[in-house]
Amino acid sequence: MKAFLYGTALQWRLDLRSKSLLITCYVVPLLFYALMGGIFTSINPESKATLIQSMTVMGVSMGALIGLPPSLVEHYGSDVKKMYSANGVPLYLGILSMSLSAFLHLLIMCGVITLTAPFVFDASLPRNLPLYFGSLAVFLAVSLSAGCALGLCVKSQAKLTMISQLLFLPSIMLSGILFPISLLPRFLASAGKIFPAAWGYRMMTEEGVYWQNLLPLAVLLSAAVLLCTLLLKRLQKE
Repeated sequence: MKAFLYGTALQWRLDLRSKSLLITCYVVPLLFYALMGGIFTSINPESKATLIQSMTVMGVSMGALIGLPPSLVEHYGSDVKKMYSANGVPLYLGILSMSLSAFLHLLIMCGVITLTAPFVFDASLPRNLPLYFGSLAVFLAVSLSAGCALGLCVKSQAKLTMISQLLFLPSIMLSGILFPISLLPRFLASAGKIFPAAWGYRMMTEEGVYWQNLLPLAVLLSAAVLLCTLLLKRLQKE
C-alpha cells in the first residue's frame, strides 16, 4: 500500500508538469466553460439549470478520452514496463496510479466549475450536492476506465490521437449537453447510449441515482476493467 501511495503521489507531481494533461484537464475544459457558458445562458436562459452538469460532462470526457490515453501509451510503451517486470511490480499499479491522479485532477476542475458557475453565469447548483458528487465520482470512474482501455489498445500516438477524437466528438454531441436528445433521430439517440457521457449527464441532472442510469454505467465499467485486465496480461507476456 505504501508503494502504491508513493507511486500515486509521484504520478500526481509528474502530471502537474505535463503540458498535455494541463491542457486537456484544465485549460481547454475551463476555456470551453467560460466561453460556452455565456453563450448557452444567453441563447437559452433555461440552460442555467443544467449548465454545471453539461460543462462537467464535457470536461471529464475530454480529460478521460483525450488526456489520459496518451500518457498510458508513453508509460507502457517505454522502458518503464521493463522496470516494472525487473522489480516484480505488477503492471496494474501503473494504470491505477495514473487513473487516480487523473481522477483527482478532473475532480478539481469539476469543483472549479461547480463553485464559480452560480456567480459567473447565475447557474443553479445541484439540489443535493453529496448525491451530485457521488454521481460525478461514478461517471469519472467509468470515463477513466474507458480511457485506460483505449490507451492500452492503441500503441501508436498518431493513431491514438485520431481515435480519441473520433470517440470524444460523438460522445459529446450525442450526450444531450449541447441540445436535447429528443431532437436527435432515434438511431443517433440510441448510438449515444454506448458512451458514458450520456448516462453520466442523465444521472447528474436527475434528483436521484436511478438504476436505469447506474446499471448501464456499471456495465460499461465492468467491460472496460475486463478489457484492461486482458490487455495488461498481454503486455506482461510481451
